[in-house]
Amino acid sequence: MPHRFFRLLTVVWVGSLLTIGYAVAPVLFTSLDRTTAGAVAAQLFRIEGVLGAVCGILLLVLANVLVRRGGDAYRRLRWLIAGMLVCVLVGYFALQPFMNAMRVAAFEAGSDVGHSAYATRFGILHGVSSLFYLVESLLGVALVWKLPAGAGAVMAEADGGGAAGRVTR
Repeated sequence: MPHRFFRLLTVVWVGSLLTIGYAVAPVLFTSLDRTTAGAVAAQLFRIEGVLGAVCGILLLVLANVLVRRGGDAYRRLRWLIAGMLVCVLVGYFALQPFMNAMRVAAFEAGSDVGHSAYATRFGILHGVSSLFYLVESLLGVALVWKLPAGAGAVMAEADGGGAAGRVTR
C-alpha cells in the first residue's frame, strides 16, 4: 500500500508542477493583461509551493518506510525528492516573498512591477525562480521515470529477486 500512495503523491506533485508551470501560466499571460495574469499566476504558484512542500515531505517519509521494508529502488529516489524539495523551498519560500513584496510596493506606488523602479530586481528574481522551477520540473520527470513498477518490484528486492518477486502487478 505505501508504494501506491508514493506513486499517487508523485503524480499529483509532478502533474500539478508541469500543468501549472507549462500550460496554465502561459495561457494566463496570453489571455489576460500582464498585471492580472501575474497576480493569478502568483496565487497558483503559491498553492503549488505549499503542495510541493507537503508532497515532498510525505514522499521522503514514505521512501524511508519503503527502504526499511526492503525497497532499495526507493533509496536513490530520495535524492530526487530532496532536490525537488530544495527547489520548492528556495523558489517559493525564499524568492517568492521578495517578488510579491516588490509587486505590492509597485502597486502601492501606482504602477505595475514591470514599469516600476523594481522592474530590474523583479526580473532577476523571476529568472532565478524560473530556473529553480525548471530544475524541479526536470527532477520531477526523472522521479516519475524512475518509479518502481509496483508492489512486485518492492517484493522482488525484498525477496532477492526470487520467483515470487518476478510478478510486477
